[in-house]
Amino acid sequence: MTNFRDHVTIQDQEGNVKTFAVEALFDMGEKSYALLRNKNETLLMRVEGKELVGLASEEEKNDILDAYEIAVDAVPAEFVDRE
Repeated sequence: MTNFRDHVTIQDQEGNVKTFAVEALFDMGEKSYALLRNKNETLLMRVEGKELVGLASEEEKNDILDAYEIAVDAVPAEFVDRE
């Protein structure tokens, strides 16, 4: 099976460079978010122009992940048009 996911490389505050697969891109309100995953971790980041920005607030992150989970549950992957 071929993997068609986009990948991004992120450098954290300590200078560590990690590569993540882009699991999802979605909008909530007036903001856009990216859900990123590698073998060891999952990140949720806000998209600002061409930059990915970490979320400072755990409350914001939890609210967004809760809403994303509700949306995914409402439209299971087998019903998504993959053309």
